[in-house]
Amino acid sequence: MGRWGDGGMGEMGETRETRETLNAPIPKQQTTNNKQQTTNNKQPTTKDKPLLEVTNLKQHFTLEGNLIEQLFTQETTVIKAVDDVSFSLYPGEVLGLVGESGCGKSTLSRTILQLMRPTSGTVEFLGKDLTTQNRQELRDIRRHIQMVFQDPNACLNPLMTVGESIADPLFIHHLADTTEAKSQVMAMLERVGLTPTDDYYYRYPGELSGGQQQRVAIARALITRPSLLICDEPVSMLDAIVQTQVLQLMRDLKAEFDLTYLFITHDLWVARFFCDRIAVMNSGNIVETASTHQLFTNPKKEYTKTFLEAAALLAKQQG
Repeated sequence: MGRWGDGGMGEMGETRETRETLNAPIPKQQTTNNKQQTTNNKQPTTKDKPLLEVTNLKQHFTLEGNLIEQLFTQETTVIKAVDDVSFSLYPGEVLGLVGESGCGKSTLSRTILQLMRPTSGTVEFLGKDLTTQNRQELRDIRRHIQMVFQDPNACLNPLMTVGESIADPLFIHHLADTTEAKSQVMAMLERVGLTPTDDYYYRYPGELSGGQQQRVAIARALITRPSLLICDEPVSMLDAIVQTQVLQLMRDLKAEFDLTYLFITHDLWVARFFCDRIAVMNSGNIVETASTHQLFTNPKKEYTKTFLEAAALLAKQQG
């Protein structure tokens, strides 16, 4: 069980250790003709074997008081950031994880990746329980699972050029020498739309716009060719036009590289555009999971209905 000090525990950005821990492969996929919202409208069947299966996952933290409180009270407060969460993610699918801020979405994503060890529960990826793997085994597995963080500026090393940042995972996993790495980075820069590649390769993150920085973060996540990409609010810090461009890029890359996405967002309309299924999270629990169409047209749970109504009202006020 983790611990929360007096100052609490804030959102974790991507550190150098996190980058080294995460650094995974990319495969190939079909696009959709669904005009309404989904990338491929792929619905799992009983014959499908999950790529990722989360079962009864918990991430609890104890809230520590000051020294005096600890001396005179035996009670401890437990924060149940993730509380008995279970879901399956199937190959080629885009599963949206939606919920209000503070509901446990980001904590869940980091627990899945074992950046935070769970209090209890299991996380199976390609049939292996990640919670039982040692450090080296996890590093090998994480070649196949990558993450795109919310703030690209915070997760890119300002002292490394774009080319160095994207190539870094290849060196961490011993996938290429210097010449091969540069060739792969140039090809990936071209694929994510950062051209001329010779120019962007030598730029620093501070010389890029937010949308360009996120394209670099996506390129770095894909350079080791993962099968699963966990996206934690990847477009929430971008303006509407750039948001649409990045989402379209992610859709194209999914089709080209056979990617499976766990897509975390608080924005229901982004989830409706991008996801095949949606899981609604509240206070550490998943309260409802359904196909995107079903969730928007016939939600079952009261919280989901309230969440949808609030999102619609906000969109109306903004529009």
